[in-house]
Amino acid sequence: RYTMKITAGNIQEMSCAKQFSEHQSRVNSLNYSNDGMHMISSSDDESIVLYNCETGTKSRSLNSKKYGVDLIHFSHNVTDAIHCSTKVDDTIRYLSLHDNKYIRYFQGHQKKVITLAMSPIDDTFISSSMDKTIRLWDLRSPNCQGLMQLQQKAIAAFDPEGLIFAAGVNSEQIKLYDLRSYDKGPFTTFSMEQEPHCEWTSMKFSPNGKQILMCTNGEVMRLVDAFSGNIVQTLEGHKNAKHNALEASFSPDSNFVFCGSSDLRLYAWSTETGNVVAQLNTQHTAFFQQVAFNPRYYVLASACSNVFFWVPSEDE
Repeated sequence: RYTMKITAGNIQEMSCAKQFSEHQSRVNSLNYSNDGMHMISSSDDESIVLYNCETGTKSRSLNSKKYGVDLIHFSHNVTDAIHCSTKVDDTIRYLSLHDNKYIRYFQGHQKKVITLAMSPIDDTFISSSMDKTIRLWDLRSPNCQGLMQLQQKAIAAFDPEGLIFAAGVNSEQIKLYDLRSYDKGPFTTFSMEQEPHCEWTSMKFSPNGKQILMCTNGEVMRLVDAFSGNIVQTLEGHKNAKHNALEASFSPDSNFVFCGSSDLRLYAWSTETGNVVAQLNTQHTAFFQQVAFNPRYYVLASACSNVFFWVPSEDE
């Protein structure tokens, strides 16, 4: 099953294989381990759940009642994770999932953290905040390794090689930085028309590194050429009645993008044509903002307060 090619046809036949009702309120982040064997979710109810993607089972639950939890990410092993806080302060916390103890605190941001991303290759991670800064960190040190002061708030992402990072500034500029010389400023800046009725809420490079997906809190997403800065596709058709920040996801082959919708359907687009290739009815009972495609296996997760695992139909 897992060597199966992802096509528009078998996306249309995807079905819910598993439902998890561990969280009591909205799931605010989903993240897979690099090998695709594990997934982690965090919720506004301050709970964290770990899943085994091989068996399709929950492996354990933890809580972060004191600080709250958002934007959770595995480090490079599945025994640890970093997350930002929803209470007390805006410190980023490095958590041992094995014994539910904090390993390290990363202090510096003065306002809500809106981006948290692990480097695909090493212990570096990046954060951005409403305080109009982007910070680079190393898991091994509590001290900030790099600081970019911006004029406006920004989101950020690493490219798949972990050699450059991108900043999306004020929903109108994408700045690319070389990690080895980011202090010299961006080596490229792409300027676009500012989004008219929404703002960029997160960004991610396609797995092949050729495109950057700009997610928004509106009813539109942009696919940008990572080399020229041209908008190659505008992805729309989904609904977002309350202007929630929608988290979309590429398929591992970079050919499709998946996103939730306030009509409670799961939408899939072709990155080649920009067309909607599937609208799947879901069993979600509330708007699901989180969608994440497993980097190795043909499994998609979607989450409102419940988490669903989607797989291709058995008869494929």
